[in-house]
Amino acid sequence: MTVTSPHAPLPVEPPTGCPFDPPAELGRMRIEEPIKKISLPDGSWAWLVTRYADIRAILGDTRFSSDTTTPGYPLSGMTGGANQQNRGFIRMDPPDHTRLRRMVTREFMVKKVEALRPEIQRITDELCDAMQTAKLNGADSVDLVEALALPVPSLVISVLLGVPYEDHAVFQGLTGKLLSRTIPREEADAAREELRAYLDCLVTAKEANPGDDILSRLIVEQQQAGEITHDDVIGFAALLLVAGHETTANMIGLSALSMMGEPGTAQQLREDPSLIRGAVEELLRFHSIIRNGPRRAATEDIEIGGQLIRAGEGVVVAVPSANRDPETFEDPDTLDVCRPNAQHHVAFGYGIHQCLGQALARVELQVVLGTLLRRFPTMRPAVPIEDIPFRTDMAIYGCHELPVTW
Repeated sequence: MTVTSPHAPLPVEPPTGCPFDPPAELGRMRIEEPIKKISLPDGSWAWLVTRYADIRAILGDTRFSSDTTTPGYPLSGMTGGANQQNRGFIRMDPPDHTRLRRMVTREFMVKKVEALRPEIQRITDELCDAMQTAKLNGADSVDLVEALALPVPSLVISVLLGVPYEDHAVFQGLTGKLLSRTIPREEADAAREELRAYLDCLVTAKEANPGDDILSRLIVEQQQAGEITHDDVIGFAALLLVAGHETTANMIGLSALSMMGEPGTAQQLREDPSLIRGAVEELLRFHSIIRNGPRRAATEDIEIGGQLIRAGEGVVVAVPSANRDPETFEDPDTLDVCRPNAQHHVAFGYGIHQCLGQALARVELQVVLGTLLRRFPTMRPAVPIEDIPFRTDMAIYGCHELPVTW
């Protein structure tokens, strides 16, 4: 028998008007009920936390578990529901999380990622050349998501993991289903199993013939030494593949659209490219594309912001609300690429589970944004903004399509 929670669900719909703003209800909660019970799809409930200080406190406290098997953990479609096979190290706590994360940390360190900048620039330039060619051949518009936003991070993560890029349509289609908030659970579970089967074959092939990529290194250095299993490598592959392209792709689309709507800011960045790095931090803060988490479960009674959260109770932290908290960011609903403390955002999380690939995401965003501003100074949406299909149906916000012209 399913028990229905009496509480309101997690607010996910953006307000009418500016599509970049987080759900208006989050702002009200942050003032009136900063730690509030919400209902979950399975009929249970969790605490929704909306203030920046409270969210940093929770994400930085290891007494709040990231392990999806912890009693009270607020499961969702993204966390795999009740099926926890190959859940990946981000769904684990120390010491397992620490041990597994260290196995792939070096590939995502700042120095290593900076060495990829020329290759990311080359990929971006080639894709922009193709966009130019399409226009010269008479195309009225180009879908920036299909032409650039998705291919850049997909190509980069495919190279790093040794995934054939010709398979990108497969993993993009499957991850799209996993991140949907509207498809039936059975369909999402089927997509998860299909992705696992694909990655099982990929890892098996690399076990027989290792290459020069992250998965092959894990097989040679860790699996063959008995430190991890075949299934662990599949878990690494699933996590890095999904996280490595969906988030950055959607940030690219939203960032480009923001610049089209802020011609003064765009010109400022063209005139002083040194501002691009700070602009990327501000765009990450402003857009906060993760709209339904992160999530945790309390392993003991803990008081946060004056509210007692008991052991076994789930917590959902509203990152978009934290990043628009006026107690931390002055005039937070304004995009200010010179904001002095933009880098304090929690778009990549906080604490020991802070996003492993954040350095890579930053470089990809810096390269793509700078290239678009330089090469397409007159780029603009090809349709009214109200006709752009935003991802209100997905766990990661962005644009399904972004028709542009110039």
